[in-house]
Amino acid sequence: MRLAQHLTYLVFSLFSLIMMAQTPSQDIENYQSITLDLAAIQLQNQEYKSAIQTLDDVLKRAQKQDDKNKQYSGYSILGAVYLSLQDTVKSRDVFEKALVIAQELKNDTLLASSYNDLGKLYASSEGYQDKAINYLQKNIQLIEKLDGSDKSLGARINLATLYLKQENFDEAYPALMQAKFASLRDSLDRKSRARVLTLLGRYYTSSKQETLAEDAFMEAIEISFSEGLVAEEEEAQKQLAKFYESNKNFEAAYYHSQRQLQLANEVFKNESQKELQVASAQFYSRENERDLEIATKEKELLDQVAESSLKTTTALLFASSILLVALFIIFTLYRARKQNLLRLREKNKQLEKAKNDAEELSKLKTQFFSTISHELRTPLYGVIGIASILLEDTEVNKHRHDLRSLKFSADYLLALINDVLLMSKMEAKNIKLEHTPFKLNTLLRSITHSFEFSLEQNNNKLHLEIDKDLPNQLVGDSVRLSQILMNLIGNAIKFNENGNIWVRIKKESITADGLYRTAFSIEDDGMGIPKNSQQSIFEEFSQVENKNYNYQGTGLGLPIVKKLLALYDSDITLVSEEGNGATFSFVINLEKATGIASVEQKQIDTIESIHTLQGTHLLVVDDNRINQKITQKLLENKGFSCDLASDGIEAVSMVQNGMYDLILMDIHMPKKDGIEATKDIRKFDTSIPIVALTAVEIDEIRHKIYKAGMDDILVKPYDVSQFLSVILRNIKNKKSQAIASASE
Repeated sequence: MRLAQHLTYLVFSLFSLIMMAQTPSQDIENYQSITLDLAAIQLQNQEYKSAIQTLDDVLKRAQKQDDKNKQYSGYSILGAVYLSLQDTVKSRDVFEKALVIAQELKNDTLLASSYNDLGKLYASSEGYQDKAINYLQKNIQLIEKLDGSDKSLGARINLATLYLKQENFDEAYPALMQAKFASLRDSLDRKSRARVLTLLGRYYTSSKQETLAEDAFMEAIEISFSEGLVAEEEEAQKQLAKFYESNKNFEAAYYHSQRQLQLANEVFKNESQKELQVASAQFYSRENERDLEIATKEKELLDQVAESSLKTTTALLFASSILLVALFIIFTLYRARKQNLLRLREKNKQLEKAKNDAEELSKLKTQFFSTISHELRTPLYGVIGIASILLEDTEVNKHRHDLRSLKFSADYLLALINDVLLMSKMEAKNIKLEHTPFKLNTLLRSITHSFEFSLEQNNNKLHLEIDKDLPNQLVGDSVRLSQILMNLIGNAIKFNENGNIWVRIKKESITADGLYRTAFSIEDDGMGIPKNSQQSIFEEFSQVENKNYNYQGTGLGLPIVKKLLALYDSDITLVSEEGNGATFSFVINLEKATGIASVEQKQIDTIESIHTLQGTHLLVVDDNRINQKITQKLLENKGFSCDLASDGIEAVSMVQNGMYDLILMDIHMPKKDGIEATKDIRKFDTSIPIVALTAVEIDEIRHKIYKAGMDDILVKPYDVSQFLSVILRNIKNKKSQAIASASE
């Protein structure tokens, strides 16, 4: 195949020589121009080998005819070919030859083009940013001199990119503004417009102009999406996600980072295909150089033919031998390359299939856990709700202990479900630490309260020691911290009877960033842990053999603790001897916060609000009759009145024909689900608060809930105080908005 290509090229060259010998100079000029156009098309189609061969012919003819313009065009295209092949040394050498010719011709248009080529070359090379800036500035100056400012758009974009990379924002801003106006004038170049808007977003972000930054990123995304510009949209999505993350809008950051990941996969596929083409072209480029070297040697041998027939015969034999060896090597390399490509394609197919299978399994696993979560949490809501209602009923005081046991068992089952779901999410790396304010004493009081029954059951005492130098008001992920502490304290209680548990929290130091390096330790005087089990207990589903206690558990608590601490860049430490208790400790950084209202004041506000809002009329929408009655009973005990609906269609009809202060809307229902029902209600009533009731993981459905027009979310089974707080908050918000509208 390679031999055939050589023969074809030779025939084409001979044909060209015949044409040049038989056509006038004007036809030769047209032939050269067409050949240059062909080389440009070959470059655009990434046919690098063919482009190099074509340009080699053009440059030889142009040098023979001393045609400087054709030499400049040939070198300019050849430099672009080598730049595409990532051969910066050859690219620079060729571009500099083009620059010398442009200077000899004293042609400002050609000079501007050379400056732009060298600017792009040095911009792509590390350590040459100042050279790149110098050449790009020269390009812009010449183009402005020629009154063609729109043609400098690409150079201005590259210049602004370099300034932003150097964090030279004073120079970046005028370059960006000029690029912006140039892109507006050229309405057809949507790709450059998207790039300029993304760079503007980065500049506005660095200068704390959040609104302008967000608008620029969103417009860049809109343009890229509408024009199918995958790489440009991926860059804009990435920068917007960073912007939202820096502004602590983690929900929006997560949404745009997910979109960016999808686009990155597409870019990666395109880049992989392009890299394969470049590698192939580099291989053929090296082959072409060897071919040219062989041709040179053949020419030298042919020159010697004129001097002596004997030398000619010897030279021809020698050249033939070299040619045969070269062809054999080329054929061998081609066959090896073809086999390698076939193997590579087969491996890529296998990898693609494995990737698709893994993604499908991950999707099925997520769906399974979501379904299990909903199916288990729904009946648990009934059990916990009924137990909570009966515990408040003084008429069943003689069964109070049994009811507490029932609620404890249901709470334990709920914790088990949450542990399994949490482990699944951590394996999928879907967990990120939140950054919200909380009060340390409130968090610990809540944890201690949840273990009251367990402590009483095992006759244990819990001792809490908090360093006075540690601030009470902190910023961090209180949910993940409580999960860590509850697992460790829960283990200490379960494996101890008639004993003590000490929870100690101490400030170790304050970091240079102002963070409090805080040490937590949970110590008990129970059975202890054997040395040979102190590593394995942190593995999933692993447990210490316990002959004295009938508690078994799942073996997930400590693995969850270890993985959660990894999110804090921390680790768990265990000190224990069998029979002498155990101490688990870890150190994390916490941030001091201010302005958090006290829990006691919130409780007082909630109690006052309940009395103030008694007689409020609510609509409960739930297809589960037991859950309907529990929710109704809880509300009526607090002085609320409510109506019941069993599906979305019935709910929409009742809202149209009745007056309600708030709607509690279940998500999964027959006939019409809560999402669709909310959309229908919002068509005729945009003010009534709608709170979603769901038993699935909130991260899976949060976006759909808020997009449908709901105001808040409650996850079943929920705590009664939390349940009431959410209701009161939304009713108050509605009244505040009504008062504000009336005053306007």
